[in-house]
This record gives sequence, C-alpha cells and structure tokens, in this order.
Amino acid sequence: MIYLDANASEPLRPEARTAVLGALTVTGNPSSVHAAGRAARRILENAREALAARFGALPQNVVFTSGGTEADALAVHALGAGRRVIIGATEHDAVRAAAPDAILLPVDREGVARLEMLADGPPMLLCLMLANNETGVIHPIQQAADWCRRHGAWLHVDAVQAAGRMEVRLDQLGAHSLALSSHKLGGPPGAGALLLAPEIAAIAPLIAGGGQERGRRGGTPALPAIAGFAAAAAAAIEPEPLAPLRDAAEAAAVAAGAVVCGGEAPRLSNTTCLALPGVRADAQVIALDLDGIAVSAGAACSSGKVADSHVLAAMGLGPLAGEAIRVSLPWNATAADIAAFAAAYRCMADRLRMALAPRAA
Repeated sequence: MIYLDANASEPLRPEARTAVLGALTVTGNPSSVHAAGRAARRILENAREALAARFGALPQNVVFTSGGTEADALAVHALGAGRRVIIGATEHDAVRAAAPDAILLPVDREGVARLEMLADGPPMLLCLMLANNETGVIHPIQQAADWCRRHGAWLHVDAVQAAGRMEVRLDQLGAHSLALSSHKLGGPPGAGALLLAPEIAAIAPLIAGGGQERGRRGGTPALPAIAGFAAAAAAAIEPEPLAPLRDAAEAAAVAAGAVVCGGEAPRLSNTTCLALPGVRADAQVIALDLDGIAVSAGAACSSGKVADSHVLAAMGLGPLAGEAIRVSLPWNATAADIAAFAAAYRCMADRLRMALAPRAA
C-alpha cells in the first residue's frame, strides 16, 4: 500500500514512537504529589514547554485536549459566548459543528477567504483555518488578525493541517487562539492543544472535572500521546521537501484529464485536490485503493462516508464538488510513490471514463 492520505493522519514519526514508549513506562498521575506523580508531571510540563516554544505561545497558555476537534470546540465555546460567530465557508466540520448558527464568510473560486466581506458590528469571533484540509489553500491569517484587532473582534485559527507543514506561530499570526492536533504532525492520535494569546488566558471549560489544565479542561491527560505530540512537533521540518513530488503528481493527473482545485492560490506543499470531470470521487478512491494507492475524497471525518465536498461547493466548482479526490503526501513520501500514483491514476482515469462513455449504437 502506498499511503497518500497524510491529511487524514500522518505516519507515526520514529521520534514520536520513542517518546510514547518512554512515557508508557511512567505509572504516576501528573496530578499526584508523590514521586511517581512528579515524574509524570515533568513529562507533561516538558511537552507543554516544547509546544509553547515551537508554536509561539506561553507555556501556561497551552491547553491540552484530546485532539483538534476538541480544541476547535473549546475555542468556539469559550470565545464565542456572547459574540456573533463568523466562520470561513470552507472550515473543517469541527468548527462548523461547534458553531451551527454561524455566519459564513465566502471564499473566492480558488478557496481563499474574502476578507473584504467582513463588516464591523456587534462583538465578533472569527474562525478561519490557516490551511484547508481538502485543498491545502492557505488563508491570509495575518490580514484577518489585523482586521480583528482593529475592530475589537477575536480570531480563532484552526492550524491542524498547517502545523509542521509551514511556519506556524501564534505570536506572529496575531490570532487569539490556535488549534493543533498530534496525529496530523506525525504524532499519535488522542492528543491536541488549544494555544491562547496572553489576553485570553482565562476561559470557561468545555469539559469540567478535577481542575486540570488550570481549570480549562478537566480529565487526566493522555500522557503518552502528549509526549509523542511534542516529539513529533520537534521533528517536523517546515516545510517538508514535498512540493516537487506534489507537483509531479499534479502534472500526471492533469495530463490524464484532471483539474487542480485551488491550484492558483498559495497552498501547502504536500496537498493537491484533483477533480476528474464526470467521474464520481468514490469510484476514483475505490479504483486507486484496488491498485494499492490510499487517497481520500475530501475530509476523513465523516464516518467513512463519501459525499460532495462543502469546500469545493463553497468555491463555486459545481459538479466537481462530487468528483474530486485529495492526495496528501506524508513526511516520508518518495519519488517511487509518486511514480506509482501517476501510473495508477492514468489507468484509473482511462478505465472509469471508458466505463461511463455511452455505448455505440
């Protein structure tokens, strides 16, 4: 199997594996005051300090969660209370579900947020992802942050796909909060974090409990996952040298009749969204899987369902919203992987279009 679905989950990095195994040997609860508890606490706080330094936050303002979805939900819950919420039209379902009544900020045909559509008004929380999970398109977050600070609005940034693939620092972006996820960086699943700007340090918890995370998220932390999270973040190179491989995959697909969605916008170097006009996305995914190539149709967060992409629909791409696959290269992708993908894609495109062609009378 050639794995080209890194935006669903990156392969585990060896540094993360080592950190996880080391943390598994520690028995104590980080909230206990005895020696075993203090040993566990050191692992937790070392991870917190490492992530804070890596992503431009204060250690005390790193709130560990179970993943990116919880981090997004916590941000909307805590920062959106009493404010009208505006979200980008191509936001991840984690944000869409946390703010079902939010106002949508449109995007252009390349998938870039149209910040000129923002209007002043009552206190506002703007949720805008740094890089889209389906197309890799990068939004102008610093400009959005400048607008928010001029107008007294707050900005939450979902950086789950961007972290480890481009430079991500809360202090440089100017956002008020930032969501991260371990397994998108090559760490283990089960850990994430919400980073808070200094002025947003005190927030109401979404999950109450024993007062962990300075009262902002209850529950015993998943120590091995958090240790692996910090190790993966340290190991990730920005950017990974994947753009030439991504471009080669795109060139092969375009030669076979594909359309690159969002191809004219700034994008992550590992991600391409390829639409094959007239061929349903699920048929493409299945055909490639049978040839040993793992890709996806949009986000991998819909309980295994393949549906038309709300991202591509918001970009105004019409029927292509149901005809696009996402190819996302992992940190360990090789030229041989892309050559195999190119050959499989050509065969898949020819075979499926032939099957769909009207029979001669």
